[in-house]
Amino acid sequence: MSEDILVNITPQETRVALIFQGAVQELHIERTLSRGLAGNIYLGKVVRVLPGMQSAFIDIGLERAAFLHVADIWETRAHDGQAAQQTPIEKLLFDGQSLTVQVVKDPIGTKGARLSTQISIAGRMLVYLPQDRHIGISQRIENEAERELLKDKVQKLLPPEEKGGFIIRTMAEDASEADLQMDIEYLRKTWSSITQLAKSKPAPTLLHQDLSLAQRVLRDFVNDETTTIQVDSRENFQKLQEFAASYTPSVTARLMHYTGERPLFDLYGVEEEIQEALSRRVPLKSGGYLIVDQTEAMTTIDVNTGSFVNGRNFDDTIFKTNLEAAHAIARQLRLRNLGGIIILDFIDMENSEHKSAVLAELHKALLRDRTKKSVSEFSALGLVEMTRKRTRESLAHILCEPCPACNGKGQVKTARTICYEILREVLREAKQFNPREFRILASQVVVDMFLEEESQHLAMLGDFIRKPISLQVETVYPQEQYDIILM
Repeated sequence: MSEDILVNITPQETRVALIFQGAVQELHIERTLSRGLAGNIYLGKVVRVLPGMQSAFIDIGLERAAFLHVADIWETRAHDGQAAQQTPIEKLLFDGQSLTVQVVKDPIGTKGARLSTQISIAGRMLVYLPQDRHIGISQRIENEAERELLKDKVQKLLPPEEKGGFIIRTMAEDASEADLQMDIEYLRKTWSSITQLAKSKPAPTLLHQDLSLAQRVLRDFVNDETTTIQVDSRENFQKLQEFAASYTPSVTARLMHYTGERPLFDLYGVEEEIQEALSRRVPLKSGGYLIVDQTEAMTTIDVNTGSFVNGRNFDDTIFKTNLEAAHAIARQLRLRNLGGIIILDFIDMENSEHKSAVLAELHKALLRDRTKKSVSEFSALGLVEMTRKRTRESLAHILCEPCPACNGKGQVKTARTICYEILREVLREAKQFNPREFRILASQVVVDMFLEEESQHLAMLGDFIRKPISLQVETVYPQEQYDIILM
């Protein structure tokens, strides 16, 4: 199975699309003015310790203070996992203290960045843990003999004075000793420059910034299935070539500069996929569809048969729709980068074998997802509950904002409802004040409703309060907005 990676770069943003089997599987967007912070290392200053929450707020130079929990303080960890319970945070930190921290989760919504004092620096094949001598191996490498072989290989390459530890990534499976040695030297050199900078700079200050999205593509996204990495910017293509030559030489041959007349994302239909990923309804090829509702607390995905009637009977139709939906759901999770609690409402199935098959298909479709997730069995209500780790904002939160007309409710009051609100408000004002005239300022549709269907009620109110009521259209007003002027 071949995979293509498209990199669209403009001065204001970088967009990356992963194409697998002709369809967009993942979208990553990084904007110049709001670049992600995860992985960045800062020299921070403790601004407040909260013993009741066993946490602290750390100033790292952002608008909002970042959050550090006692469980994320490396000094409190022990191999038996008990030290964190024994040492309260007020004995570890104090107001005004400077300490080196790393962002493990970007600010999301009203929440500040999440921090850890256990530093990790990612390379292509290894992750360096400068404070820990442990050598770990990615859980995706399942062969026990291969795990031991990789561990021994890395151990032999470490100098005697090495005080740090490493986590071996899946990329290291086929790596030569020279590749591993290059990664080790790069990571140790990076940590050395970070420690030197921390000694010479006042808090808060940025000590190390993670690679740009385009560079992370070469480090993290490229695998054996990747056929090409197409970049549509000549300047950045040259920069990536230089980066790849010194850091990921095996990728250099697959880097291509796209020079076509049509925009790269248009050529592969990525722009249409982005629009679909922002819509509530997702059509399935069979005629069924998904309804995706994203809220602050969770995301719900509802499966519907729609016009799909193919199959020997209705149960067969439901089963086939749910199987197709399992793949579509897995893709939408990656495409929209949905995280947190996710509730999947498949169409009800009576057959237990069908339920097991749909669940197995969902697990299979989720194998390509690099993000940590967990999936439960069907509940008594026929729902599948799952969680997906939230490490960055979803696609909708990056590209969209709450609707100014409905303030994020997803619906607006009808023109008739607004008319009745206005009538009640005029009556309320008439009991308190004695103006010469009431003037109603409202949107065109509300004024039209008063002039036509609700004209009788408006006239009745005018007679009751014995005051003239005039209407004025405000073209800039949304449907729910109005003002009542006392003349």
